[in-house]
Amino acid sequence: MSIHPTAIISPKAELGRNVTIGPYSIIGDDVILHDDCQVGSHSVIEGPSEFGRGNTFFHFVSAGQAPPDLKYHGERSRLVAGERNTFREFSTLHRGTEAGGMLTEIGSDNLFMPQSHIAHDSHIGNHTIFANGATLAGHVTVEDWAIIGAYSGIHQFCRVGKYAFIGGYSVVVKDALPYARTVGNHARCYGENTLGLRRRGFSDEEIRRIGRAYKFLLSSRMNTSQAVEAIKEELRGWPEIDYLIEFIESSKRGVTK
Repeated sequence: MSIHPTAIISPKAELGRNVTIGPYSIIGDDVILHDDCQVGSHSVIEGPSEFGRGNTFFHFVSAGQAPPDLKYHGERSRLVAGERNTFREFSTLHRGTEAGGMLTEIGSDNLFMPQSHIAHDSHIGNHTIFANGATLAGHVTVEDWAIIGAYSGIHQFCRVGKYAFIGGYSVVVKDALPYARTVGNHARCYGENTLGLRRRGFSDEEIRRIGRAYKFLLSSRMNTSQAVEAIKEELRGWPEIDYLIEFIESSKRGVTK
């Protein structure tokens, strides 16, 4: 373990093996940093919060703070993150609230670029990328392999589907569809993200099926419900299509088209 003499570590914090704490950083009460976590200089991590093995905090990260929500009244909520996440400079991560389930949750292998913000009660999957200044309002769900472009904002209670790509400076006020490019203020969906899906190992046949589904959703004269029925009739039974159908049918805010 390597702790700089200027760092302040609460006696109520728990640090694993090979943890590094840089100059002037503060580790507060009820913080758990598992093995191989690295904290740069001038970072502040408060609890209750827990970070799995191999998380890296660059300089000036703020994590585990009380949420800036008027409904928060000091309840003992938590922030929990998995393994091997990278939090770059000035990224901020807040704990949950009673109204949102008391938990902000982050998976593993995510990259949070400088100034990105994860608000209270949000739930992040695995392998996501948040570009500079990407911002989640409270109660947002971002699923696996999604990419949030620079300085984009996701409205409260929205979902971002798996493999979704949100273009820079977008304002997303409805659920962002999986596999697709969603861009603009207010955001619109521009169909399947062919290049991104190929990079993630999707076959040409899988991409063709996804593209066909988006033809129904975006290019036909059907409304969303009619398009979903057409997708079911022609494409149901393929995992990527069944997930798309379930995502749309479970939406509470509506989907971005």
